[in-house]
Amino acid sequence: MTQSERFGIIERLLLAHSNMAFAGLQDRLGVSRATLFRDLRDLRDRMHVPIVRDAATGGYRIDRCVERYELPGVWFSAGEIHALLSMQQLLAAFDTGGILAEHINPLRDRLASMLASGHDSAADIVRRIHIVSAAARHCAPQHFPTIAAALMERQRLRIAYCARSDGVTSEREVSPQRLTHYRDNWYLDAWCHLREELRSFAVDAIRTVRAADTAASDIPDAELDAALGAGYGIFAGREVRWATLLFTAERARWVAAENWHPAQEGKFLDDGSYQLRVPYSADPELIMDVLKYGPDCEVVEPEGLREKVRGLLVGAVGRYDLRRPTETQPKYDPHHKL
Repeated sequence: MTQSERFGIIERLLLAHSNMAFAGLQDRLGVSRATLFRDLRDLRDRMHVPIVRDAATGGYRIDRCVERYELPGVWFSAGEIHALLSMQQLLAAFDTGGILAEHINPLRDRLASMLASGHDSAADIVRRIHIVSAAARHCAPQHFPTIAAALMERQRLRIAYCARSDGVTSEREVSPQRLTHYRDNWYLDAWCHLREELRSFAVDAIRTVRAADTAASDIPDAELDAALGAGYGIFAGREVRWATLLFTAERARWVAAENWHPAQEGKFLDDGSYQLRVPYSADPELIMDVLKYGPDCEVVEPEGLREKVRGLLVGAVGRYDLRRPTETQPKYDPHHKL
């Protein structure tokens, strides 16, 4: 029987009896006196269970007059606590904008207090788990509770949204549908009443937000998925096309293990290369991921996407032509002193 299981039995017995004898507890658990003493001590000191001992009878009970917080019906072993602390550390790194910190930290502190010894500490978890976020953008943490509350209470939001494409800020009224965390950044999927269509709004680009008195319009999940989840990446669109990509044999094993889209189709070819087909609506994010593979990825079709990628690669090569200076690249002078 694990310590976690013993904790659960002890709690149930003490709740069921107003005065439980030590010998009775020991008999039910089948453990030594030292083990039972340690379990009672840990429940009281580490788990903050209000166990009291009656000086007259020597029996034990739980003081029902003392309020206490517990994880309902569950007691954790040290290994389970370590796993949970690891998840809390993951959440802390995942929440790069500090949005969830005020909610995560108390739980992490509570779990840390359950650990039995100094070497089993939350500090060890922090030191031994290293999580790196790439290209995460900072969100204003004060916006997140307003957005989350309106999302769950089905209220519209009035937002000032800065579009990165042109830097223009516009006032919008939106009906929030769901929050999406994608590539280390938060997005609000919502019905935009200005544009009369579903849009994904980057939460970090929301300048101001306030709840409206109007009830939100609900969009069926199937319609949400058709508009926002059918194509590749975060860029939405109902018109879905398919891209065929060919990866060299040197990169085939890596790409074959990657999940680019739930509906992707992939296969190894006879020469060891890998063919991947993915659906997409708008192409910016797909192009970005194609370009990161450089010469190891070729767009086979459609022709329009192939030509667009080709043009970008030609332009990139042109930036490295040292024979002609650019506005940001002065003419090369071998005698210039640094």
